[in-house]
Amino acid sequence: MRELLFSIKKKDFEIQTFRCGGKGGQKVNKTSSGVRIIHKESGSVGESRTERSQSQNKKIAFGRLTNNLKFKLWIQKKIFELTHDKKEIERKVKNEMNSENLRIEYKENGKWVKEDKT
Repeated sequence: MRELLFSIKKKDFEIQTFRCGGKGGQKVNKTSSGVRIIHKESGSVGESRTERSQSQNKKIAFGRLTNNLKFKLWIQKKIFELTHDKKEIERKVKNEMNSENLRIEYKENGKWVKEDKT
């Protein structure tokens, strides 16, 4: 079974739009079709100004951000931190669950009785 380690949400990114000029005539001079996306935690940036459509530029910018080496290294670091901590917790739990660390009680004739480990 697969387990979700972490998720990245829209609030983790800063999305900037701007006018970009160039090909496209007057339309690009009037609309903010250029897009820059910044992942706040890693500092990774993706930018696009090639298309006339802001939504197309947003898709391209996001693709560039996710393919950025800085972003990929941040993901690997995050996964390592999460799995390393999880393995340490599992080791501690396993150690604490040894029979010498457990106190076993049971109910006998309406009273709780501790199990004798001798």
